[in-house]
Amino acid sequence: MNYPSKLIGDAVAEFKKLPGIGEKTALRLVLHLLKQDSAKVENFSSVIATMRSQTKFCITCHNISDNTTCSVCANPMRDKGSVCIVETIREVIAIENTGVYNGTYHVLNGLISPLNGITPDQLNIDSLISRIREQEVKEVIMALSPTIDGDTTIFYISKKVQSLGVQITSIARGISFGGELEYTDELTLGRSIATRMPYESYLVKN
Repeated sequence: MNYPSKLIGDAVAEFKKLPGIGEKTALRLVLHLLKQDSAKVENFSSVIATMRSQTKFCITCHNISDNTTCSVCANPMRDKGSVCIVETIREVIAIENTGVYNGTYHVLNGLISPLNGITPDQLNIDSLISRIREQEVKEVIMALSPTIDGDTTIFYISKKVQSLGVQITSIARGISFGGELEYTDELTLGRSIATRMPYESYLVKN
């Protein structure tokens, strides 16, 4: 696509790098910003730059945070004995939006995937094991997407923690196999958390 201005073309090229943004959508966003007051555009740029430079990751659960400890881990009202294991930060947001879970989280930052060269040492599994050993964790909830990689990761972690004296549960399978947890509706996800089952029962049914 030809543009009357190289500056416009460069801006469109940058917006196209965002996931789910095609060239036409990128152009629409650029032209929208071009119509705005300079102050609004500068504020937009400043907020994005500040977000990128100042966002931290929780030293306990690896969730995104404004501080070294996230708001969930820092909340004294949360049940520290329950740790919900998720693939990414997106699942933390999804589960929090259900309003049914009052425990804490542990973000793996991925799933074990031999075909894609992702091994356990590349994920936040060692810090999970240390956390269970050092804190009074009573239950570990496997809230990973029902895919082959998700099940592989659940199996690996369950073997690692089963000797640590914690209860291992899995969210109920109201979510179809092969589906992504991130895109599950909040009602189904909330019910899956609320009706979680012992991991051993999950193995029998699958």
